[in-house]
Amino acid sequence: MEWLSAENLVAVGTAVLGIVASGVMVWFERRVPRRKRIGYRVQMDNPIGDDVRRGRANVRLGLFDEAPDMSDATLVLLRIENDGSQGIDRDDYTGPERHGLTAVFSDRTVRGVSVTQPIDTDHLMDHFTPERGFGYEDNRLRVPRVPLNRGEHYKLLVLLSGGDVGRPIRMIGGIRDGEVHPNRSATPDEIPPVLSPAARIFTGLLTLSVLVLATLVVAGDDTPPPLGCETGRLTVTGSTAFAPVIETLAKEYEKDCEGARITVEARGSEAGVAGLGATGARSAKEARSVIAFSDGPMGDRLGLHGEKIALSVFTLVVNDGIDLGARGLTRAEVERLYRGEVRRWSDLNAARPAGLPRLPDLPVVLVSRDAYSGTRQIFQERVLAGAWEMTPTTSLDCDPLKDRAVAAAGRAAVTRCELASTEDVLDKVAAQPGALGYSELTLAGGHRGVRRVPLDGEAASVERLDRYPYRGVEYAYTYRSPAPGSLAAGFLAYLDEGTSQDVIREQGHLPCTRAAGRCG
Repeated sequence: MEWLSAENLVAVGTAVLGIVASGVMVWFERRVPRRKRIGYRVQMDNPIGDDVRRGRANVRLGLFDEAPDMSDATLVLLRIENDGSQGIDRDDYTGPERHGLTAVFSDRTVRGVSVTQPIDTDHLMDHFTPERGFGYEDNRLRVPRVPLNRGEHYKLLVLLSGGDVGRPIRMIGGIRDGEVHPNRSATPDEIPPVLSPAARIFTGLLTLSVLVLATLVVAGDDTPPPLGCETGRLTVTGSTAFAPVIETLAKEYEKDCEGARITVEARGSEAGVAGLGATGARSAKEARSVIAFSDGPMGDRLGLHGEKIALSVFTLVVNDGIDLGARGLTRAEVERLYRGEVRRWSDLNAARPAGLPRLPDLPVVLVSRDAYSGTRQIFQERVLAGAWEMTPTTSLDCDPLKDRAVAAAGRAAVTRCELASTEDVLDKVAAQPGALGYSELTLAGGHRGVRRVPLDGEAASVERLDRYPYRGVEYAYTYRSPAPGSLAAGFLAYLDEGTSQDVIREQGHLPCTRAAGRCG
């Protein structure tokens, strides 16, 4: 029989040896003394200050109404346990200080602490006294030398201020003939396992690897890709505003995952979403290798599967020859401009308050995105209160001197053009005196020759989203829910990882997993 080939016999023999080795490891773990261990983990790290009230429909928690310095308060629940095989005495702590361990909270200040413990370990509470070193200062919490039998634990509920959730938390200290280490468990109060973490990892990986090797050799499959990586080809299309993020992350994914090829084709949100829908109607198999990113929820009406990726901030931009000052434009002025009622910038001077910069006598030139743009649709919905840009398109390149229709009409028309990408809009606004357009915030900030325009005195900023209107959720659409093991599923999962979210933040967006109240 073919499966009795030399390769297959070697693979099956390796699998048997791996299982035997796992059994030997279990025997060894049960009979050989192990090191003493104190494990710790963060079971909760939540905001409880003003940011929570703003992010959840103005539900007031009432915790710090009279303590403004606690508006950024957070609560951390820290679990400390003996997860080794031996008991730990007070003398097992090796630090020279009176206390045993020190919890360090990066970028935050400890404001208070409460100790909790299981019902059957009330004796632990006797050790949490100032005389035994229990206390806190700045970002450090001093933990006493608490004796712990195997499996015993206690929890510290810590009130902090001065920083965001998710910042690093470290436990400093030492144990004689042992270690202090971060750990994890499937449930909050899981009983320590019989095997040490190192033994569990070694045994599991050894058994899994040899069994997979035997299965793959017998079945004739190739070696699987690295864990967490998927291979194949993927096309990412849609939003030009979010394209810099996707281009960066696609390159990183390809570098980490050999065999993955990701092509980015930014051609506008609606064009990308409509193209995905058309591909799916023609070939579901072909559509499974496409992801369309959209500024706003454009794919719902086509029955596409959407996931919220980030919250994006946009801004109006003008040619740097127009100084609108810190007040910028009011929403009413923006509506008049895009209805075509303001033909020269100087026409706005009569209604502008004294003290603001006087606007030059230049023709207004409206540089817009095309009808496929999500940036434009969010602008119409969030800034123009659902109205369309009423001024008709009069030019291909937004140059009033070349626009014969406008030139012939004199002051009777406003020059307006539509361009295919955010970069095209920024280039045209920078080159054309009197031009006004809109863009994703970070792209506008790094472009020469343009000024970002505040709305009603509020500058575009991810920190002031409760007051700034021009913003929208970035969606990732697939034809159906991506199949497990596909490159589309792998890349979307990659966007949710910490390093990818750092890239999203660096590009001026807020990952939806860190801004759940705003992306909900």
